[in-house]
Amino acid sequence: MRPGFRLKSAAKAGARRNLYKHILLPTDGSELSKAAMRHGIALAKAIGARVSALVVSTPLTSLVVDPTAASAALEQYKVLVATQTAKYLDSIRNEAAEAGVACSALCVEHDKPYEAIVDTAKNNGCDLVVMASHGLRGVSAILGSETLKVLTHSAVPILVYR
Repeated sequence: MRPGFRLKSAAKAGARRNLYKHILLPTDGSELSKAAMRHGIALAKAIGARVSALVVSTPLTSLVVDPTAASAALEQYKVLVATQTAKYLDSIRNEAAEAGVACSALCVEHDKPYEAIVDTAKNNGCDLVVMASHGLRGVSAILGSETLKVLTHSAVPILVYR
């Protein structure tokens, strides 16, 4: 091969390595989601990107037919969600820190998780979303995969971990 050709190829490879600078890692805490997070962190480390971990919690009023009936349980629900969210985000932050990857953590309350993921990616300048293939939650499990909805609605590239 010509030496100039190798130089151009190396320059293109370097440009590809920096293609993604900020990766969004939405998680629901499932085992598959944890594996996707590990993959996303490894990818970020390999290309020198930073990550943002995201947990989307569903408002209790979105889960019940009569919101007034849920008022007594609202505080208990908030504590449970905060505890689980902190657990999920701490796990990702710790794995990212061990890998030497900069990581921020976000928690968004939204009745449509896919919209929260799409909006977070857009509003935080993420250039890639890495997520598990089957993020099914509550009523959404009946209506369809959150991952499929993100794929359908996002302008940001999505890497789906199976």
